[in-house]
Amino acid sequence: GTAIARLNPHVKFETPNVRHAAANALDLIARYDIVADGSDNFVTRYLVADACYFAKRPLVTAAVGTFDGSLTTLRPHETRDGKHNPTYRCLFPEPPPPGTVPACAEAGILGALPGVLGSLMALEVIREIVGFGEGLVGRLLMVDARSMRFETLKYEWDKDNPLSGDKPTIRDLLGKY
Repeated sequence: GTAIARLNPHVKFETPNVRHAAANALDLIARYDIVADGSDNFVTRYLVADACYFAKRPLVTAAVGTFDGSLTTLRPHETRDGKHNPTYRCLFPEPPPPGTVPACAEAGILGALPGVLGSLMALEVIREIVGFGEGLVGRLLMVDARSMRFETLKYEWDKDNPLSGDKPTIRDLLGKY
């Protein structure tokens, strides 16, 4: 935070030193204009995405695997061209069953990959704040470090998603987490 304050004293940067949980997620997220999530577990990733939906905050979220990564921006509390913006659950309706995806500590991560995704995430956060170019709302940027390929997949709001679909089953955070 000190380095950022030297660069721009008008920017307020905080790193909350508290574990994210259903009981405090909305309060934590409501304090910020934009949320960036690079968590390393599915429970936290879904909790943050759902909490951003309920708190009406944009979310830039990135994930890494051993040799791959992905990045997207979520603004499901808004519409675009008269259509609902997708939620994280439109892209990934439910987390994979426990034990089907090895944890980072078990599988290992190519060391430079989180740096690449982190830099792309920072660029997307800046883009969201400043408003230049085409953002990643409704688009998933996929990075394949093995073949050094970047691809973008489009995705849309799913009327069957459990958060903001036509018949939502998730109405708050407390019953889900």
